[in-house]
Amino acid sequence: MRFISWNVNGIRAVLKKGFDEAFAAFDADVFALQETKCQQGQVELALPGYHQAWSYAQKKGYAGTAVLSRQEPARVLHGLGIDHLDQEGRIVAVELERLWFVDVYTPNAQAELARIAHRLEWDEAFREFCVGLEQGILPDGSSIAPKPVVMCGDFNVAHQEIDLKNPGPNRGNPGFSDEERASFTALLDAGFADTFRLLHPSEAGAYSWWSYRFNARANNAGWRIDYFLVSKALAPLVRAASIYPEVMGSDHCPVGLDLDCG
Repeated sequence: MRFISWNVNGIRAVLKKGFDEAFAAFDADVFALQETKCQQGQVELALPGYHQAWSYAQKKGYAGTAVLSRQEPARVLHGLGIDHLDQEGRIVAVELERLWFVDVYTPNAQAELARIAHRLEWDEAFREFCVGLEQGILPDGSSIAPKPVVMCGDFNVAHQEIDLKNPGPNRGNPGFSDEERASFTALLDAGFADTFRLLHPSEAGAYSWWSYRFNARANNAGWRIDYFLVSKALAPLVRAASIYPEVMGSDHCPVGLDLDCG
């Protein structure tokens, strides 16, 4: 199966910048979007053969996620089951035949870490949510068959120094604070593998987001903050973990995962 994830920084904007062509070229089994910035009814994607699941923020033009899948989901979840964390459309989880697929747009800690408490609360709840799905526990406490998890999205953190161009000046800043990095480590320690580092443990200069300022993308002064993580049971099935900086249209580029799971 081929999975693609892309923070499009506004689906209506990227539709004018080659989204349809990129979508067709990837020919993915599952395509996840983050930061869609739309409300229900504002966008109609004509994608024959794909099932669409969208989560919308209550605030207009903000956040939002979507999963486009060839396989019809058996179940779709649009939140973590915690009301005050589920108002920004930051998650879509779909139950497929062999696995759970979770698309996430993690909250930004904001300047001077003004929202770090909210961010860390989200991280903990998200970690418990994904572990629960893996164990067959839904957010409402009901039990289902356990399945491994593939999760992806914009996690808004560069985990290690290798994951951003300028770690020194950015230490302690949003996306590279000790708190956020430790929280991401806790997610991995809960039983998940970073697929890109699994296959490319020492590759530097591999980034998925660049600031619009200072000609950052042309100079590859970027950050790797978009990930595919998998349950460790799926790690042996990972065949490719890719970053596609040549695909334009957003300040993020798509990232991909090829998994040998039928």
